[in-house]
Amino acid sequence: MSTWELFAVLLAGVGAGAINAIVGSGTLITFPTLVAFGVPPVTATMSNAIGLVAGGVSGTWGYRRELEGQWPQLRWQIPASFVGAIVGCWLLLHLPETVFETIVPVLLIAALVLVVAQPRIQKWVGHRSISPTGAGRPHLTPLRIAAMVAGTFAVGVYGGYFTAAQGILLMAILGVVVPDHLQRMNAAKNLLSLVVNIVAAVTYTLVAFDRIDWSAAGVIAVGSLLGGVVGARYGRRLSPRALRGVIVVVGLIGLWRLLA
Repeated sequence: MSTWELFAVLLAGVGAGAINAIVGSGTLITFPTLVAFGVPPVTATMSNAIGLVAGGVSGTWGYRRELEGQWPQLRWQIPASFVGAIVGCWLLLHLPETVFETIVPVLLIAALVLVVAQPRIQKWVGHRSISPTGAGRPHLTPLRIAAMVAGTFAVGVYGGYFTAAQGILLMAILGVVVPDHLQRMNAAKNLLSLVVNIVAAVTYTLVAFDRIDWSAAGVIAVGSLLGGVVGARYGRRLSPRALRGVIVVVGLIGLWRLLA
């Protein structure tokens, strides 16, 4: 990529880091940007997953206070995300690239639909959420734990294979199974997405080092690290409608590039 293209990827990384901290669909900024600049889809997915780890760290750290008291559920969800991510990475690395290239437009369209529907999902989750103090938080019964683990595992598989909008899926699952205060659920979403991205990054580095675009991954890492800090600190002040608009436009450009 040229210097100007790398600069565009850097800006995309900043946007992705901020959006991941707030909503959880930042991949829909960076992945289509890489594809639009000619990076093969599988290489773009792997490079993107590695680059967004830094943003996941800063975004999760920014929401660290909201994570307090969530260990009873996270001790089940973290292993589920970990194992699910391994399965997703295995699928990406072992299925033919033609399978990924065939299915990724469908996944991209589904992710864009989720982004557009995100206000309704968030509104619905908000109706089921509880007070910030945690009063009335539902008891983790065996059935609720099983549903939570199964849902988190499924999102982990999806995230290990194609990371876009996994945060929105996690928010929806948490809203159904363990409704909590919205910002606490967002903090848990950030941590679980980070687990998936770390697993993916380590896996791709160990077994597919030569298939990664390291310049793109490094630029995304720098941008997403900054974006995660900005998103965790100032993201609640930004217009959600404007963020969704940017995501949809960039996603459609990437979709057009994939199908062209």
